[in-house]
Amino acid sequence: MFPSMRRSRQALSREACLAVLQRATSGVLSLQTADGYPYGVPLSFVYDGEKLYFHCAKTGYKLDALRYHDKVSFCVIDQDQVVPEAYTTYFRSVILFGRARILTQPEEARQALEKLAEKYSPQFPQGRQEEIDRLFSHVCMVELTIDHMTGKQAKELL
Repeated sequence: MFPSMRRSRQALSREACLAVLQRATSGVLSLQTADGYPYGVPLSFVYDGEKLYFHCAKTGYKLDALRYHDKVSFCVIDQDQVVPEAYTTYFRSVILFGRARILTQPEEARQALEKLAEKYSPQFPQGRQEEIDRLFSHVCMVELTIDHMTGKQAKELL
């Protein structure tokens, strides 16, 4: 179903891909819209060792696209160093394919939001909870289950 990587020597191991997901702070979610256009949107996320979670408003183009088609891809760029004298870049990235699910149960949505908030504000537990309590009714949480994942790096990083 998923094609093999053409330059397999540059492939990242599963462990390396997961490490990228753990340390990355943003990625690009790509969706299919009802009008047939692809839609790529940068967003913050958290990976909890099994799934990715991100938040959005309760209405909008992203949610409309997710409701239309739950299959998505997500790309994270871990490194992108331009090397002008060599006409190349030293890159490392991960692309995953999966299915997105809007979390409708308040308990699971709150747990996902707490994971996201802890990633970005680990040193402020009291403030995190206050912010979650204040904004929870305005936030939609989405869970991304990974079906397939690949990572690749520049041959110079091997």
